[in-house]
Amino acid sequence: MSEPVGGHDRAQAVVAFGGGHGLHATLSALRLLVDDLTVDDLTAIVTVADNGGSSGRLRREFDVLPPGDLRMALAALCGNDDWGETWARVMQHRFAGDGEMNGHNLGNLLIVGLWELLGDHVAALDWVGRLLGATGRVLPMALTPMDITAQVRGLDAGDPDRLVGVRGQVEVATTGGVIDSIALDPADPPASPEALKAILDADWVFLGPGSWFTSVIPHLLVPALHDALLETRARIVVVLNLEEQAGETPGFGPADHLAVLLEHSPQLDVHTVLADRGSVGDGLGELTEAVAAAGATLVLADVAVGDGSPRHDPVKLATALRGLLTPMEGSSPWR
Repeated sequence: MSEPVGGHDRAQAVVAFGGGHGLHATLSALRLLVDDLTVDDLTAIVTVADNGGSSGRLRREFDVLPPGDLRMALAALCGNDDWGETWARVMQHRFAGDGEMNGHNLGNLLIVGLWELLGDHVAALDWVGRLLGATGRVLPMALTPMDITAQVRGLDAGDPDRLVGVRGQVEVATTGGVIDSIALDPADPPASPEALKAILDADWVFLGPGSWFTSVIPHLLVPALHDALLETRARIVVVLNLEEQAGETPGFGPADHLAVLLEHSPQLDVHTVLADRGSVGDGLGELTEAVAAAGATLVLADVAVGDGSPRHDPVKLATALRGLLTPMEGSSPWR
């Protein structure tokens, strides 16, 4: 890849893919880089396949995109001032009680209400972002709802190697077997022009962390998004999870996460793989070989929270990402 016009001594345009808590961590880190002017253009492209909880209920009742992952991304982009912190709590507020509102998020309702009023998914999300004072833009992975399907081994006790089809994001995420591959239904959902433009204009693209089969890899299966990722001059960074995830990636080490991602997109030109130094453990050798085989650079950094839970610390992650985007003089991330 060649260096973009203007070099790497300027602010960067960044796109982050994902959903749920993983994308929330990445965006919380990247928002800090907007604050210190390392990043000047931040776009989140968010999975829209959720079929459970408040999102699933609203999706079925109103025939709209599931709003939950979009809501979490918008909340992550709220500022640290009173306005931003208040609106972040508002967006994440979940109703209690015993009636029909039980379990719904206020932010989900706000997003769906604006979709109904404006009739435009992207315009409505932009309005929500303006209301929140969000740092950056949130866009859906596709403009129509979709289901994730998976081929899973180990569900047939009489034939553990037989592949069994599983349908639905919740069902895939909680399967008791081992996921072999995933697909989308519909297989070619329409992507927003704004998302495609953001990818093509980006300097950096981040994939992960997050639920690997239901939040990260699905983006690679939207043909228009995948084509844009192959065409962009942006450097693609894979941020690995800190550990295996029950249901989705049992028994996976760091190298397995990278391998299964590239199995779903063999042509993906990964520039950097970022892993937590303390979480790699005995898998370092295998990961080093896998990253080298992919033609990428391995970066190890301290990015986990300090309480032992498998979560990325936004401040530590921001430090690691800042090091990628603004390398020390005399070093270069460019291939």
